[in-house]
Amino acid sequence: MYKNKITMILAISAASLLAGCKNMDINRLTSSGMNAYNAATLSDADVKKMADDACQEMDRLNSVVPASSAYNKRLLKIANSLGNSINNTPVNYKVYRGRDVNAWAMANGCIRVYSGLMDMMSDNEIKAILGHEMGHVALGHTRKAMQAEYSAIAVRDAISATGGAAAELSTSQLGELAEGIVNAAYSRNQEKESDNFSYDLLKKRNINPSGLVSSFEKLATLSAGREASLFDSHPPSEERAQNIRERIAADK
Repeated sequence: MYKNKITMILAISAASLLAGCKNMDINRLTSSGMNAYNAATLSDADVKKMADDACQEMDRLNSVVPASSAYNKRLLKIANSLGNSINNTPVNYKVYRGRDVNAWAMANGCIRVYSGLMDMMSDNEIKAILGHEMGHVALGHTRKAMQAEYSAIAVRDAISATGGAAAELSTSQLGELAEGIVNAAYSRNQEKESDNFSYDLLKKRNINPSGLVSSFEKLATLSAGREASLFDSHPPSEERAQNIRERIAADK
């Protein structure tokens, strides 16, 4: 373990030098490498704390619809059919008012949906999308995204780990961490895994999984005037729709 730790620190230090960090002294560089290593071994408590703080920061920066709004009542009714926890982690849902056609999740079970998405999707399609986001949490994708974002900040800013990873983040760093997680570009395989997780969850809950297909079809035909798309940086929506069509056909 110790040997692997030193190897990782040296590799990170070398990468930083090659990237042009000419004014970074060796102590700062080593500190960055050490904290990048720590990012790869974040404790569950650190991950939860950072996710809690990052989610609160996103709530502060966005317009959260009130609990009494039709959007919020609709989302909670839809989500209730999927269950209220992911691997024993309670799920916390809120709606952001905005035109973005988007939804995201963090490792602490924080799931946010934009009103723009709800405006264009049926209840069944939203269930499918929520199942997909739950998949990212359940399969550890959101945790990996957080590790990657924290590591990048640690390398650049040489964050001290003496007070714990989450405790050392400034407000600006926390905002950067949150934005990085929200905009994380998951791999093609991770997206397929989360799609399949959603399919299996919908089947388990006796919910028609065709909402996955139709939601992908809608996303594929979004007009250029839309400000954001749920899967802008993801694999092609048609490819993902076809995967679900094949699963539905195989189950018949």
